Amino acid sequence: MSDGFDPNSRYGRRHAQKIARAAAAESTVRPERDPDEPFVGWRFVQSRRWLGYFAIAVAFAVVCALFGMWQWDRRNEAVRQNEQVAQNYEHTPVPLDEALPKANSWDESQTWLRVSVTGRYDVDDQLLVRNRVHNGQPGFEVLTPLVTADGRAFVVDRGWVPTGNAQDAPDHVPAPPSGEVTAVVRLQQSEPRIPGRTDPAHTDQVQSVTLSDVAKKVDTPIWTGAYGQLASESPAPTQARPLGWDRPTADTGLHLSYFIQWFMFAAGGFGFLAYLMVQEYRNLNQDDPEERERAQERQRRKDAKPKTDAEIEDELLSAGR
Repeated sequence: MSDGFDPNSRYGRRHAQKIARAAAAESTVRPERDPDEPFVGWRFVQSRRWLGYFAIAVAFAVVCALFGMWQWDRRNEAVRQNEQVAQNYEHTPVPLDEALPKANSWDESQTWLRVSVTGRYDVDDQLLVRNRVHNGQPGFEVLTPLVTADGRAFVVDRGWVPTGNAQDAPDHVPAPPSGEVTAVVRLQQSEPRIPGRTDPAHTDQVQSVTLSDVAKKVDTPIWTGAYGQLASESPAPTQARPLGWDRPTADTGLHLSYFIQWFMFAAGGFGFLAYLMVQEYRNLNQDDPEERERAQERQRRKDAKPKTDAEIEDELLSAGR
């Protein structure tokens, strides 16, 4: 068979290369290191350049950790809000005077708490909150003061109505029940004033449920710490109520995933730095006998791996040229 062997053929060249590598491996003798030969080792990591790399990696990790903790705080806030909804949303109604003993009373834990209030709706001082969107449709929320027996009014958000077809106002606002009404509402904190926006002059519209501003438009003194989103009222109105609210979904979002990802980024930064460090060690110490032996072992393991389809295809294409 050796008589027909052509070392210049495609498969002959490959076989010849294998024979040459095997011969080189057999003839390789581990030389002793020359004591006078400079050996770099890992001393290069003490250089100013590598100290700078370490500083960059640490700074990157700190930034990632800060973003990660920010996501963790947002997750904790979402968990807290979900727990608050679960605790307050279907809570037995608490009398208004008990929940809010003063006009400016308010506590964050009272969000979504159900309270009951009895009085008469003051339709003359009814207001519309602009730019409230429902399912992508613009509209208004209807604020109607409910005047209690002590002469103070509690602002009830009765729900959402769409913008009119021909004007920047609702075509129709359903009337509340007349006479004495007992309303069950869910408490909400007074909204902050929107910077750069003002209420339209000489209208019954406001930009937000900022109760300090609402108080200026209502003749009766009101509670300024909180208002209520209407849950039910008795007696029921003769007209269909404005559209109410859906229960908030118990979802913490993707904050936990983002938290994990940011810390993986931080670890990845140090991993990339370690990779660069090993590569530079190999480059600087390639003349060291021990490193040459390790490089040959890495090459042998690489050659022993089965070739992928892409590598085989590349070889065939190269051989055909």
